[in-house]
Amino acid sequence: MPKEIKRLFDFAYYQLENHNLEKSLVSKSSGDWVSTSSKEFIDKANAMSRGLLRLGIKPKDKIAVISSSNRTEWNVLDVAVLQIGAVNVPIYPTSSKENYEYIFNHAEVVLCFLSDEELFEKASAVKANVPTLKEIYSFDVINNCKNWEEIITLGNDLSNQAGVDNLKDNVKADDLATIIYTSGTTGVPKGVMLSHHNVVTNVIDSQPRLPLSEGKTTVLSFLPVCHIFERMLHYLYIYNGITIYYAESIEKISENIKEVQPNFMSVVPRLLEKIYDSIIAKGTELTGIKKILFFWAVELGLKYEPYEANGWLYEKKLALASKLIFSKWREALGGKLTTMVSGSAALQPRLTRIFAAAGMQVMEGYGLTETSPVVTVNMYKDRFFKVGSVGKVINRVEVKIAEDGEILVKGPNVMQGYYKDPEKTASVMTGDYFHTGDKGEIDAQGFLTITGRKKEIFKTSGGKYISPVLLENEMKESRFIEQILVIGEGQKMAAAIVQPNFDFVKNWAKIHEIDIGESLEDIANNTEVQNRIWEEIENGNRNFGKWETIKKVELTPEIWSIELDLLTPTFKPKRETILKRYKHLYDKIYN
Repeated sequence: MPKEIKRLFDFAYYQLENHNLEKSLVSKSSGDWVSTSSKEFIDKANAMSRGLLRLGIKPKDKIAVISSSNRTEWNVLDVAVLQIGAVNVPIYPTSSKENYEYIFNHAEVVLCFLSDEELFEKASAVKANVPTLKEIYSFDVINNCKNWEEIITLGNDLSNQAGVDNLKDNVKADDLATIIYTSGTTGVPKGVMLSHHNVVTNVIDSQPRLPLSEGKTTVLSFLPVCHIFERMLHYLYIYNGITIYYAESIEKISENIKEVQPNFMSVVPRLLEKIYDSIIAKGTELTGIKKILFFWAVELGLKYEPYEANGWLYEKKLALASKLIFSKWREALGGKLTTMVSGSAALQPRLTRIFAAAGMQVMEGYGLTETSPVVTVNMYKDRFFKVGSVGKVINRVEVKIAEDGEILVKGPNVMQGYYKDPEKTASVMTGDYFHTGDKGEIDAQGFLTITGRKKEIFKTSGGKYISPVLLENEMKESRFIEQILVIGEGQKMAAAIVQPNFDFVKNWAKIHEIDIGESLEDIANNTEVQNRIWEEIENGNRNFGKWETIKKVELTPEIWSIELDLLTPTFKPKRETILKRYKHLYDKIYN
């Protein structure tokens, strides 16, 4: 066992030696939570490594892993692959089969492991077009598909463990550990090369910011582990001797939260928006004094400031609101949740305030796949928390703001480059500094605030610059608006394509006894709905200069989803795909 953690698989061995958990990884199977101990985790990973060697897997071979949900098998396979010097290539389950084919071929994938039948159908449909791909294995038992247990059985013979140990000893910190293909909002996926050192340092440097303590913290994991944010957190949990419970699916998240009662969770803003909207929807159904108290607590929560900055009277009222109203919110989220860490997209400040007021702090952070990922993160203690910011820079990482406002990052977490693309790599590096493509500002206290995407800032035909992200975040504070895309590059004015929050709109119409029809198309075309959403846009416009306000809006008659390829796996709108799909609405606005 190494004294110092240098490779990603060292975390699992560190856990065995220093924490030796009875429950290291816990997944649900046939309705029961099934736990794997630290020792079983290592033993299974070693059996898998021995089996992979017997299949002829060599250092630097690329192994694809695709799973619809987070599960124990993912982490076991990760250690097994990395400790023999092979490279883990995680792929988003929601990617199209065309993307699977592109990634398999680009990375020259040798084996593919996947979770279930639906993914097997997608992967096997393109297997014939991938000359390097020898075999597909599944975690679930599937007809006509080899099962991953076959490799573990092959590895039950211990006679080649010395071969595993030898390869493990030869893995260097700077060796390539993983290639992560970023979905991005434009173009073909880019393969981000991250070394063991990139991710290990990010785990160790992020650790002081998170309130995790062995034996006292329970975590529930549901964000896709193929995303470097959740994956880095997994290594962090393993390092800290914390049991990881895996949520079954996004649909069962509320049920799993009640069962597991986590203290800590990672989230994306979209999930918090949905939780908040469902709580408010329940509040609107209340009557009399209960309804008055509910919305009094909400109004109070929306004025929240950290470190008792609002004074003793506010804190006294907040304590009462917590007892009467917010205690029920906490109960709905398991009753023990105190901290959430949020990444991947901008978090509306109102959500930061209301959840903190309710006793569930949301620590917003910032990072990219190319930075392994964490660059900055908020932390409540030591006054490292500021609403609306993404926190302060973590240890060993440097951030500077370029003359044009772009955020540049330097540190041991910055990627090795884009796989097979030295030109693209060179285009995002200036010396040791990585160009994030995001614009931001750092205040006197060292808090970073994101002000927009450099590439997405556009100019109208009148020569005025507009940052669509700032407008979009403002408008999404309305409960009527689920998704919004601000447009207007080269046009005389800014406009927007909006996906209404159909559930909320139906509820609103019912309360006000307005007939808006049944189908999503009826709702999107209803004049009263259009007028009500326009009111929300006008309200949001008040916070912007006249030249940058949204002048026209069109509503989409369908829900933007990952399945329609309109959102990335972390729920960010894909600008080009949305514009292509709704070109008729764009033309209607500008013609």
